[in-house]
Amino acid sequence: MRVAWIAPVFLLASGCATPPRAPNPAQTRWDARFSAPGYVYGKEPVELLRKNVALLPNGKALDLAAGEGRNAVFLAKNGFEVDAVDLSPVGLRKAEALAAEREVRINTIVADLEDYDLGTSRYDVVTNLYYLQRSLIPRIKRALKPGGVVVFEMYTVDNLTIPGSHGPKDRALLLEPGELRRMFDDFETLHGSETKDDKRAVASLVARKKE
Repeated sequence: MRVAWIAPVFLLASGCATPPRAPNPAQTRWDARFSAPGYVYGKEPVELLRKNVALLPNGKALDLAAGEGRNAVFLAKNGFEVDAVDLSPVGLRKAEALAAEREVRINTIVADLEDYDLGTSRYDVVTNLYYLQRSLIPRIKRALKPGGVVVFEMYTVDNLTIPGSHGPKDRALLLEPGELRRMFDDFETLHGSETKDDKRAVASLVARKKE
């Protein structure tokens, strides 16, 4: 397994090194969360991914905001070559441990998705599960090969009306009704839904990039 650290380059100027950036608050927060014993979200994949894995083309997969690796490891168990990207090195170390436990390999990449280059026509599958960064959508589309599939699930604004629900409390970090479908309206929808129960409200999508 290879861990790639995407970090600023410190250049020398007039004999002095450029000082490092201040710690990323989001990284600090997630490092602290993933430092807890056990696996915060468990070791099993998101149900949407598990139920629809047969729809995915074989090949190379990218798991965005991979955290502790439950979805990346599941993809690897199903024969994919997997890049798992996350801001938290603590989470990705646990992802590597889970991969070793399940006797598979994943490629972990510590990077901030605000500016990480996903590449062009690089992946057969991209998973974006319980993470919302709208600026990623064009990059996800570009990163997928023709015929590649995106698997996307995130809380909707209706989640705010459910007492005790998990997920962000800032409406800007949640999907609006119908937004996920609109984001990928140029893709072929293989599965799409918006559901709400007494625990959560989510939008789900499995969609194929047209040839």
